[in-house]
Amino acid sequence: QVQLVESGGGTVQAGGSLRLSCSASGRTFSSSAMGWFRQAPGKEREFVAAIIKTGGRTYYIDSVKGRSTVSRDNAKNTAYLQMNSLKPEDTAVYYCAAGPSALSMYTVGPGGVEYWGKGTLVTVSS
Repeated sequence: QVQLVESGGGTVQAGGSLRLSCSASGRTFSSSAMGWFRQAPGKEREFVAAIIKTGGRTYYIDSVKGRSTVSRDNAKNTAYLQMNSLKPEDTAVYYCAAGPSALSMYTVGPGGVEYWGKGTLVTVSS
């Protein structure tokens, strides 16, 4: 079993930045692709970003491409999502995810995830 714990959520003004962190335990961190999903009120959970097991190759949903960066530090068993130029429509609960393939998270969505964190709330105000 893998345990994932998110942190770094909060309230920011539009145009601001946040960095979300995901601390993993239970399984060797480097054996899992890591990703981020979000769910806003009244909407389905959607893919945001993912990174492959060794780092480097990343995937992003179009709406965050160019203003967000997913990264990982395998020595710290931690994944990150840096979000800049935040918009009110980015408001959601953000979930850390682990699975066998970053590409499957991108293409399949939640069905490509093996383990979930409990989520951290990001609120972007106007």
